[in-house]
Amino acid sequence: MLYQQNKKVHYKNLGLVSYRQAWLFQEELFDGIIAQKTVNRVATEKEQTITNNYLLLCQHPPVYTLGKSGKPENLLLSESELEDKEIEYYKINRGGDITFHGPGQIVGYPILDLENFFTDIHKYLRLIEEAIILTLAEYGIVAGRINGLTGVWIGERKICALGVRTSRWVSMHGFAFNVNTDLAYFQNIIPCGIADKEVTSLAQELGHEVNIAEVEQKVITHLASLFEMEIINS
Repeated sequence: MLYQQNKKVHYKNLGLVSYRQAWLFQEELFDGIIAQKTVNRVATEKEQTITNNYLLLCQHPPVYTLGKSGKPENLLLSESELEDKEIEYYKINRGGDITFHGPGQIVGYPILDLENFFTDIHKYLRLIEEAIILTLAEYGIVAGRINGLTGVWIGERKICALGVRTSRWVSMHGFAFNVNTDLAYFQNIIPCGIADKEVTSLAQELGHEVNIAEVEQKVITHLASLFEMEIINS
């Protein structure tokens, strides 16, 4: 490690934002960290500077996204049907298959230089899952994992999907946690390419809607603790 580790994470809540706008913002931050690491690679040790970390939370208008290893046939709507229903669709550069983002869902984009924390993608994914599991526990819900599958599950029902991209140990994309999400949108896809599992939300499990800002704060608190982050509001 040539440069000083930095566990400060700049946090920004983007509110309700289009998927494309958030994706472009992610790419800008991601590319900036990569550029800084490239400079550090050729600099002398005295010239090394710390790299930045970011955590973006937001909600999106209805959109389906297909990961680079996903199967297009897992989208069950035609292009015209998507237009009629006013749902966007993007093929993107994260791992995983197809998923849905929409209002009432907490979408998290950690854009981290993992060399500031640890260089272990498996651990990275498990800690994000753990933050959601601990958040759900605060609402009296026992959640966990299913062997061989990513994400967070309540029994056989998926409540949080994960899909990430990393390069030079820098992460982007992230997680989608169903809080007050309209689950009917998942009927138009085979979520994450898994045909024999259901999707759920915090509201469905509790039988009532939840204050999403409250849930966001719990997620941030658990992420900060697990990653030993120092959260800085931007």
